[in-house]
Amino acid sequence: MARRPTVSETIVAGLIHNGVTQVFGVVGDALNSVTDAIRRTDGIDWIGTRHEEVAAFAAGAQAQLTGGLAACAGTVGPGGIHLLNGLYDAAKSHAPVLAIAGQVPLADLGSDYFQEVDNDRLFSDVAVFTQTITSPEQVPVVVDQAISAALSRRGVAVLSLPGDVGAQPVGSDRPVRVFRDVTTVSPADEAVARAVETINRAGRVTILAGIGAAGGRAETLALAEHLMAPMVVTIKGKEAFDWDNPFQVGQSGLLGNPAAAAALKDCDLLLMVGTDFPYRDWYPTSATVVQIDRRADHIGRRVPVDVSVTGDAALTVQSLLSKLHAKHDRGHLDKALRHHDRWRHRQSELADPEFDERVGGRARSVLDNPDARIRPEAVAGFINELADDDAIFTVDTGMSAVWLARFVQLRKGQRLLGSFNLGSMANAMPQAVGAQSRYRDRQVIAFCGDGGLTMLLGDLLTIARHRLPVKLVVFDNHRLGMVKLEQEQAGLPEFGTELDNPDLAAIAKACGLAGVRITEPGDLGRKLTEALSMPGPVLVDVLTNPDEVSVPPETTPGQAWGFAIAKVKETLRSVGEGD
Repeated sequence: MARRPTVSETIVAGLIHNGVTQVFGVVGDALNSVTDAIRRTDGIDWIGTRHEEVAAFAAGAQAQLTGGLAACAGTVGPGGIHLLNGLYDAAKSHAPVLAIAGQVPLADLGSDYFQEVDNDRLFSDVAVFTQTITSPEQVPVVVDQAISAALSRRGVAVLSLPGDVGAQPVGSDRPVRVFRDVTTVSPADEAVARAVETINRAGRVTILAGIGAAGGRAETLALAEHLMAPMVVTIKGKEAFDWDNPFQVGQSGLLGNPAAAAALKDCDLLLMVGTDFPYRDWYPTSATVVQIDRRADHIGRRVPVDVSVTGDAALTVQSLLSKLHAKHDRGHLDKALRHHDRWRHRQSELADPEFDERVGGRARSVLDNPDARIRPEAVAGFINELADDDAIFTVDTGMSAVWLARFVQLRKGQRLLGSFNLGSMANAMPQAVGAQSRYRDRQVIAFCGDGGLTMLLGDLLTIARHRLPVKLVVFDNHRLGMVKLEQEQAGLPEFGTELDNPDLAAIAKACGLAGVRITEPGDLGRKLTEALSMPGPVLVDVLTNPDEVSVPPETTPGQAWGFAIAKVKETLRSVGEGD
């Protein structure tokens, strides 16, 4: 009689059948049967990380890039807890991830055993499915359920595995199913008719497009042309709408620009396509709102909606195009485009490494760059020029995301990942690990904040061990820059944001990466070019200006006064500290 596979072997086989080629995690006790099954199985690799949070972020990155299932693992108690932050990011990014969490032996469940945590309760908020395997007879059905839930509901599924269950033979030799179905959601005719009637009555239309419209890119661009509508693009939507788009006016929100803010403020009708843009303060207050989304639960939760259409972007926009009247007045569109062009021209001056040597630059630098540090705009501008056409970018939450949003114009084939919904620190490097592990031959560039990178610094060793040729560019301003900005907006002096950083390039070298440190503006272009062309993993530590002013795109008088008051308080504090 043939040997039946074990519970762990069945889980691993189910992962392989559903496209998973790597599992990220930290080994240990209850996971030993799983990692051993991976060791003995062709087609899947174990990528050991130094922190489980990195493992979860890496898996979430792979799921977002491929659209398919990805996997991570953490062992009993603390190992599972450490997965949570990365899993929350995957959940809020609608990334299908299967997490395998170790559990204490069955006989010890509920006894407050060493390291015992109630995993089903722990993961209940983050997961669309969570189940503890208490009997091999549950397998492979429960594995089917977990994978199906992750893929169909685009979220996190968690299987908890007690240490004495993984090595037991399963109750059935039926293989885990393969889930390949792709579902589309067609809009209701009545909803389309209401949207058509509303849009036809409107004057100035602005489109807010997100990553949910990526599958309907061509249709959404045709709609913008049909309606003469400027297009504000969310940061997640950049990879779909940055390139060959004569209608886009950039991003809104704190990392956006005044042209996008004005395009939203000045419209009569806002047409939202495939976006769940969360920042309520940036929506127009008097415009009619039409929202298109394949998920009904996303509609109306950010801004009051007059007409809702539940459906896939491509199908819905196609249906609208066949019925909408064309608008011929380009006034609203051209005004927004001119505004955007003027803003981009001013920003391009800051991205010139020689800006501070010019008359206007010298005058400005007295106030905002007295130590002649490298401006972060120049760093992002150079990377935009140097990156490969199929580069994958990852970006930390904070000021590095501002510089990427404003100075990296994504080209067709380039991809972008960030913690755009959860807003976690320290995501860029772990997501780069996931991206580079899957795509070894593509350039992966991480825009890292110094605060974010140093939070999970130990996984530089993971990058070195697996020889992942990622390029980590650290915007090293010795600050938690976004927090500094938030404090100054409120009129508060900077406090608690300063970071005493070591030479990060030297640390990278000690960990087995190449390390490049850039301190002078005149060296920036040459050293970045050399670093990005090096084989293997590289960390580029760029000392950037900590006083760079990135004001919100629509600064209120109160905010402007707040900046002024904050600067006075900072100056007084500095004088007092020097006495």
